[in-house]
Amino acid sequence: MNGVGRGLSRLRLALPRLEPARLRAGARRRTRLDDFGPETFQPGLSRLVESLEQDAALNQVGRLSAQRQVLELLVHRLRLVDYRKRHPELAEERIERPIFVLGLPRTGTTLLYGLIAEDPAHRSPLTWEVDDPCPPPEAASYETDPRIARCERRLEHVRRLAPGFQAIHPVGALLPQECIVITACEFHSLRFEMCFDVSGYQEWLKHQDMRPAYGFHRRFLQHLQSRRPGGRWVLKSPGHLGPIDALLAEYPDALIVQTHRDPLRVIPSVASLEYTMRCVASDAIDPAVLGDQQLRLWSQLLEQGMAARSRRPEHAANFSDLHFREIVADPIGCVRRIYARFDLAFTPAAEERMRAYLVAHPRYEHGEHHYSLEMFGLQAEAVSRAFKAYCDRFGVESEAA
Repeated sequence: MNGVGRGLSRLRLALPRLEPARLRAGARRRTRLDDFGPETFQPGLSRLVESLEQDAALNQVGRLSAQRQVLELLVHRLRLVDYRKRHPELAEERIERPIFVLGLPRTGTTLLYGLIAEDPAHRSPLTWEVDDPCPPPEAASYETDPRIARCERRLEHVRRLAPGFQAIHPVGALLPQECIVITACEFHSLRFEMCFDVSGYQEWLKHQDMRPAYGFHRRFLQHLQSRRPGGRWVLKSPGHLGPIDALLAEYPDALIVQTHRDPLRVIPSVASLEYTMRCVASDAIDPAVLGDQQLRLWSQLLEQGMAARSRRPEHAANFSDLHFREIVADPIGCVRRIYARFDLAFTPAAEERMRAYLVAHPRYEHGEHHYSLEMFGLQAEAVSRAFKAYCDRFGVESEAA
């Protein structure tokens, strides 16, 4: 397929063409619907498509993947807006004291997320229902919905295209999904940066008001729980690190767990994850450029998040901070601390399920992940300098040994 794409390039053709109007029309044809809801998503869509064409150096597989992703997100918007117009009672659905797990990638967030989501009193958005949200999942068919099998087939395709990805970040139809996939429908999301070099879009995104994205996020959760009521929502995304102001504006009663780890370990690890994904979409990924992008992205998000926390001392009780070494050494003990911090009941049933989760998902379940600073042109001194304020504020210890 990429060979065909190179042939088209020699003819000065790039197909399919990525244009906002063309993509919107395609979504309308697919759904026979017209209303995308509030046009707050349009600037992000335009900037993303521009960056995909100018920055991403897409191969043919990447071009098709980008088209598919954007089309699906637009289709989701159309269907979600249409469903809500026919079911206005969704606006009455309550989201109370949701738990958000956030932190730099590779800092234990996935482990904590999986454990807390095992509590029978909790619920997380599963990959299959985020991947195909309309109609809302129903309680009676929640574990047998045919969308589960369809989602798993798609994920298997991703695993084949990106060998090694499963060892870095396991995915599955029945595993909890991250919020960057939800906010992607508003086109304010780190999801695109994970798959493509969209540096222009990412630079634009860091200056945007994220409140519309969190408004969409709430409406999405209301949609999911409307026909399958559950317990407290448990949510996770590294994308929450920066826009804490917007998160708390939408969810002032949020319970926020932030994880911490030595950036000297984090940055090359997340660079390796993104290199694995981006190589599917482009034949021109420069590891050194990618390493520099990750250094700037995550240091800036942390700076934004720290500033937001400093501006909101009245929300100090909303936060619980944990370090990676603590999570790895005693994950159940860390969950107990979170529950005590937020005055949540840690029941025997919850502990039993969490311990079963640890047995079923051991560390390196899908193989060990190898990476280094040198692989991505990074210097230890530069990384330490970029994250010094963060490490000082939260007492982050070096893992050099």
